[in-house]
Amino acid sequence: MNQRLSTKEEYQKQVNIIIEHINAHLSEDLDLNSLAEKANFSPYHFHRIMKAFLGESLGAFIVRLRIETAARLLRHSDLSVQDIAYQTGYDVPSSLSKSFKSFYGISPIEFRNNKNHTIMRSLLLNEDLKLKAPKIKELEPKQVIYIQIFGKYSDVDFSGCWTRLWAYVKENKLFSAGIEHLCVYHDDPKVTEADKLRTDICLVLPKKALPKGEIGVKEISGGKYAIFLYQGPYENLGSVYDTIYAKWLPDSNCKLRNVPAFEKYLNHPDRTSPDKLKTEIYLPIE
Repeated sequence: MNQRLSTKEEYQKQVNIIIEHINAHLSEDLDLNSLAEKANFSPYHFHRIMKAFLGESLGAFIVRLRIETAARLLRHSDLSVQDIAYQTGYDVPSSLSKSFKSFYGISPIEFRNNKNHTIMRSLLLNEDLKLKAPKIKELEPKQVIYIQIFGKYSDVDFSGCWTRLWAYVKENKLFSAGIEHLCVYHDDPKVTEADKLRTDICLVLPKKALPKGEIGVKEISGGKYAIFLYQGPYENLGSVYDTIYAKWLPDSNCKLRNVPAFEKYLNHPDRTSPDKLKTEIYLPIE
């Protein structure tokens, strides 16, 4: 039993490494055999293992990430279709256009020009939301330990994941001042199906940590961020994001960097009424 558990943990560790590599290299040629070599698995077993953990083939996973990233850049950046094609791993814009239309039934140009077109779900704008101007800060990179979960953002077992992360901190004597609770949301629920949404549930650790099983170690990108403070129930965060992207961003003259946004939680939901919960939303900008 212990051997089986350690083998599963090793597989999860390697899967985390491959996912992070793909996230960071979408613009490059992601040869599946090279990825298998990076994971120290034979290509045959590697593909089966990745499909078991991801719920889809590795090739399908890469294509989906590229197309969904292109959709976000088309909607929230002023990059040309050609530049977006190169940033998402396509040699020519026509290849992106073909894949995009096959995936969503609309061309990239049509999607960009038709602001009313929604790929999956419509915007949840909150006209009563009084967004204060964000703080603009330059952040240093943050080392985090994390557990990646797939599924609808509102259904993720945040409590269980943070319990396991804190158990890792205790087991490895990593407690120190400066630990923060963060979540990184990799996908836009407007363009990604709910069961494929990826959340990294994180603890910021000032002390050096090593990956173990489902618990990975990585760096949250530093750089410039627009930081919004929201107070209220977590279930309203979707409309907060939509209002930021639809109302604040177009008027801000800010451009988004191609790294994920993240959230920082300032108080504990078990000891705080929903209307008093405080969340900082970190939007990466140039």
